[in-house]
Amino acid sequence: MSSKSKRQQTMAKRTREQTVKERRAMKQEKKAATAAAKAAGIDLTLVDENGDPVEAAEVATEIEEPAEA
Repeated sequence: MSSKSKRQQTMAKRTREQTVKERRAMKQEKKAATAAAKAAGIDLTLVDENGDPVEAAEVATEIEEPAEA
């Protein structure tokens, strides 16, 4: 009988929990990538919006291109 008195988990709660789980996973991936970059000696100040390392030459060309257009 106790199984009847248990309340079902709502879809909204499942969605919230899944979102939190995904955020935690992304944070762990980011931490691991940062640790690997530091171990490899990569300068972390040069990264794009996704957190991927960017070469200094790529940054210079991106800055110059909008001025030409």
